[in-house]
Amino acid sequence: MLAVTRLAKRYGNRTIFDNLQLTLQRGEYVAITGESGIGKSTLLNLLAGLDVPDAGNILLNGQDLAALDDAARTRLRRVHMGFVFQAFHVLPHLTLADNVALPLLLLKVAAGERMQRARAMLDAVGLGARGGSFPRELSGGELQRVAVARALIHRPRLVLADEPTGNLDPERAADILALLRDAVARADAIGILVTHSDVAARTTQRVLRLAPGGLHDVTA
Repeated sequence: MLAVTRLAKRYGNRTIFDNLQLTLQRGEYVAITGESGIGKSTLLNLLAGLDVPDAGNILLNGQDLAALDDAARTRLRRVHMGFVFQAFHVLPHLTLADNVALPLLLLKVAAGERMQRARAMLDAVGLGARGGSFPRELSGGELQRVAVARALIHRPRLVLADEPTGNLDPERAADILALLRDAVARADAIGILVTHSDVAARTTQRVLRLAPGGLHDVTA
């Protein structure tokens, strides 16, 4: 479970949000929308433990992220979180299989198991025959498929996606959104999609809008 209580974040004299509340269970997939500059990326960074709140708590399966030191938060991210970014962040000097297997390498999973699981994940995103290819040989949509596979290979409890289709045309974007939704469901993970797109938001189970007063359910 992810439980956010009384969360506050300020930069100087500017309050990004205050007293923000959010509770999600495994299997839930939600979108967070809102105007540019409202704090969507800030919230995502806090949920990922990349930043710490000024007040409040973020509990992932009972562990309070703010109470952990940097090393412990890094470990928690490696084990329990998966990330999909707008800019893919696929390493150009690694094959697709090695890119997908990278989270398992960081977790010191044996090489044979790493490659077996990487091939299975590439199969799941429709790139099973491309494991030996390099990122320069792929389209943007294919690279985002690699990013989704990498985000899910270590079976995370929490999947965070930050504008994952912002660089894609509408057809490829629709494919990636469907893939991400289905992959989060199969993994029984908590999924959070941060997006400015109403079309993307509607692919999730629930739409939450971030405003100065907090998160508001605006699901149609």
